[in-house]
Amino acid sequence: MDNEKSIKTQGHGRLKLILAVRFGLAGPIMAAAFFLPAGTLDYWQAWVYMGLLLLPMFLVVTYFLKKDPELLERRMRTKEKEPEQKTIIRLSALLFLAIYLLPGFDRRFGWSSVPLIAVIAADLIVLAAYWRFFRVMRENRYLSRVVEVEQKQKVIDTGPYALVRHPMYAAIIPLYLFTPLALGSFWAMIPAAFFPLILIARIFNEEKVLSRELAGYRKYARRVKFRLIPGVW
Repeated sequence: MDNEKSIKTQGHGRLKLILAVRFGLAGPIMAAAFFLPAGTLDYWQAWVYMGLLLLPMFLVVTYFLKKDPELLERRMRTKEKEPEQKTIIRLSALLFLAIYLLPGFDRRFGWSSVPLIAVIAADLIVLAAYWRFFRVMRENRYLSRVVEVEQKQKVIDTGPYALVRHPMYAAIIPLYLFTPLALGSFWAMIPAAFFPLILIARIFNEEKVLSRELAGYRKYARRVKFRLIPGVW
């Protein structure tokens, strides 16, 4: 019993270290992505956006570190097993680079002139999307970053999962669609527009895995007919 407790404590300490490193790197990496292309620190949209993401991220990590550290462990995984998912991740990485780097160049060269009200509205949508993402995490403790099914995993059909089968993706789509506007760029909306297509491809493959490996998922999919938007798809 003491040995199990010791192993659990060691695992918890390792998780804290990984989270500290990743969170410590998140700010500098985001800052580099925004301010280096912009060529200036005088980029208030980027400062606001970073605050909107990093502060809630810190609060969410702190919450789950106390309530459900195993969920955070799942969110730390990055190695996909499915070949299709590996391709999708590579494509999405290119989109993320474009979404985050283009606004800085836009700021430097003055390609866009996004009205203040549009930037503020986009900020609010990004914040609301992150809140929805947090709600999904609270509802489904098996919410891994990679497509996989664990031994004791069960179908979640409560909360947002009673409305759509993939509420996490439904939450993050508006976050990335409106990130360009929040950063003051119209041009970055072009790569952002392809992001939902990448997620749709991910969903099709993910549902094959879930139908094959997760008991009860096919029955759940017949009951909850829509994947992302109730009444639409």
